[in-house]
Amino acid sequence: MAQHTASAEARDGSKDGPAALDADLLGHRRGAWPVINPNVPNVARMYDRFLGGKDNYEADRAAAAEALRLNPDAARCARGNRAFLGRAVRFVAGSGVRQFLDVGTGFPSMGNVHEVAQSVHGDARTVYVDYDPVVVQHGRALLATDGHTVMVEEDLRKPGRVLEQAADLLDFGRPVCVLLVACLHFVTAQEDPYRIVKRLMRFTAPGSYLVISHVIKTPKTVAAAAAYQGASAPVVLRTDTQVGRLFTAAGVELVEPGLVRVPVWRPEVDSQLAAEDAARVDFLGGVGRKA
Repeated sequence: MAQHTASAEARDGSKDGPAALDADLLGHRRGAWPVINPNVPNVARMYDRFLGGKDNYEADRAAAAEALRLNPDAARCARGNRAFLGRAVRFVAGSGVRQFLDVGTGFPSMGNVHEVAQSVHGDARTVYVDYDPVVVQHGRALLATDGHTVMVEEDLRKPGRVLEQAADLLDFGRPVCVLLVACLHFVTAQEDPYRIVKRLMRFTAPGSYLVISHVIKTPKTVAAAAAYQGASAPVVLRTDTQVGRLFTAAGVELVEPGLVRVPVWRPEVDSQLAAEDAARVDFLGGVGRKA
């Protein structure tokens, strides 16, 4: 059993109680099999559609199609972000980290965090966190035979609860990689993403890493954001400076090449091709290390 270094102190009490799910949207209560409303577009299923997945409904496909109409590069952004995730995990694992906490993970897809991490360290441990009970069911089915990986149902807006549950598998006395990939742009200013990253990293050991990717505010993304207004979560667009402040709030130092468009973060393709791709991908990504 992992050491519960973070559990007692990280417990949030009344401020960060159990995740409050929208019962009308999800038709779900804790302990019950998740029931969804297929007529309400879901941001995780829309992302799955952009990646060419099959875990989506007609409402999700229609909303994704509208996003693509408004921003023809929306699917390219999703693919670029997914590729960044794999490169970031390989980099962090190559730096010696064997523990990963993927918060707001979304539906399983090719090149999942645990698969990439275990390709470097066979004993790597991964905790996936998502508040969507349908995503959680898919994840648990995929991970049924993997003793080094678990999926928990929790809301990233409740960082204390996330840490408490993750401590069942992860040892927060040793370095951990916290991943917040393509999820903080669904956190409003009132929900305070800066507080979330600060609290998550506060309980990690020196040598831990923080991986963030975030859609940024451009004319194309402003247009495409309209497609998310009727979805399970609206998109909150932020500037480069606002995204950079997430790393500052977390108390980590960005590793090279810093905070950049995701295709040019340590690319595995020709640098010119990566730069051409980056011009069309309105996602920033970076990796920070805690000293």
